[in-house]
Amino acid sequence: MLTPVAAFVPDRFSSAVPYYVEGRLDYPARLIGNVARWLGISAGEPVLDLGCGPGFLAISFAKLGCTVMGIDPDNAMLSAAKQLAQRQGVACEFREGSSYEISPALGSFELVTMGRSFHWMDRPATLAALDSIIEADGAIALFTDRHVKCRENRWVEAVEEVRRKFENPEEFRTLQRAGEVERHEIPLLASAFSQLETMGVTERRLLSVDGAVTRALSYSGCAPHRLGERQPAFEAALREGLTPYATDGRLSEVVEFQALIGGRPGA
Repeated sequence: MLTPVAAFVPDRFSSAVPYYVEGRLDYPARLIGNVARWLGISAGEPVLDLGCGPGFLAISFAKLGCTVMGIDPDNAMLSAAKQLAQRQGVACEFREGSSYEISPALGSFELVTMGRSFHWMDRPATLAALDSIIEADGAIALFTDRHVKCRENRWVEAVEEVRRKFENPEEFRTLQRAGEVERHEIPLLASAFSQLETMGVTERRLLSVDGAVTRALSYSGCAPHRLGERQPAFEAALREGLTPYATDGRLSEVVEFQALIGGRPGA
């Protein structure tokens, strides 16, 4: 049975861009460094960040001295990425494009990264296309994060409860939550990049209640354009739900950041 594929919607996150930049977790430099060392990625080597969003991964690898290209179909995301790279003093090339436009014309890359973007793609087709532009000893690295199940993170379920009441998710997201969409390991194992390794880093971070609200507005089902006139009520419900878990307006979270690395067997 074929796994569902999300509809291609280039501007899915356009109204959420400022919330995405401010609210989403960035990836630890330690994890980025560990992945680069594991793969032998050194300064000057070409890296493609596919579905780069506001450029978190692109900028992180540029800080290691890599030659980085970030691609995203959303111009608002690309503008945010360019501004963030400029503020952080790194050089990256950002281009409008998508996984459906991958071709050797982009060049060849030692590493292709994706953070929170691969599930929006036609994954088998994307992996087949990437096989034509990743160097023989190159790899794919999929970055994600998850909250560890612990008492400190109980506020996360309070956010999810409010999201379930207000959000207007796409059919694909509903299928994903119902377990109808395979984990990324499955299409990777069926691709040229079937030699899999997983690397992780766990950190405790602090954020404000305002920061948690901002993050909630960055999700596709709760983006401002999908909430419409319900946004003020959504924000109020979030604050009410989060208040019992906050100390002086602050929340603590324990997060596992993970990189799933796919390489060619024998490379």
